[in-house]
Amino acid sequence: MKELEHAIMIYLEGIMASPWIYVAVFGIAFLDGFFPVVPGETSVIAAGTAAAAFGNPNIGLIIGFAALGAFCGDHVSYAIGRFGFSRLSKPGTRRKAAFDWAHKALLERGGLVLIIARYIPGGRTAITITCGAVRYPLRKFSFFDGIAALSWGVYSAMIGFFAGKIFQDRPLLALLIGFAIAMTVAGVVELVRYLGKRRNRKTAEAVEAVETVVAADVPPENRPGSGPHTMHSVALPTTGTVTPGQGTIGK
Repeated sequence: MKELEHAIMIYLEGIMASPWIYVAVFGIAFLDGFFPVVPGETSVIAAGTAAAAFGNPNIGLIIGFAALGAFCGDHVSYAIGRFGFSRLSKPGTRRKAAFDWAHKALLERGGLVLIIARYIPGGRTAITITCGAVRYPLRKFSFFDGIAALSWGVYSAMIGFFAGKIFQDRPLLALLIGFAIAMTVAGVVELVRYLGKRRNRKTAEAVEAVETVVAADVPPENRPGSGPHTMHSVALPTTGTVTPGQGTIGK
């Protein structure tokens, strides 16, 4: 078993010492910007773990290439929204209303929205495409996206780096833990999003059910439009008759 682990480590150490690892990190982070099924965080965390376990690749270069790849990929996503989805926002449609809402949110909290969305798998692509679709200013987008991409690169690489430092005497175990951390982070984020949607749906259903029960328990005479002050409940004098069209009560 130890011989097998040693052979795997020699193989992995050779891969991590290659300059192509930086190209791979850049490429995966780039694709992850507009094709969210690509494991961007996982690759950066694994490279960070290897940097601590083997001494290669360089952790600073990993952060730089990961951030640059994410930055470029987000701009491709922005271009897709700008030139590929703008024709879908026809006036009067729900999609146009959604774009208008997103545009307002981006104008008010654009930086915060972009930075937070960078840490949400799938969410980053949705917000960057929306930025392009609603014509969010490119200069502002680039500024805030640069902050988001750099912070994401530091966050992802350092998670792996610290895991590698803790288990430096067991490099293979450190790599496995790095992968596990990456998958756990992504899974927790998706779980939180799912539970949030489920809670909101249940709240809406509960409110609707309560309103239905309350309406059923209210007597007809106490329901809105059925009180003593409504027109159809006003008693007319019995000493005369109402002649249609005359508007007076005859004696």
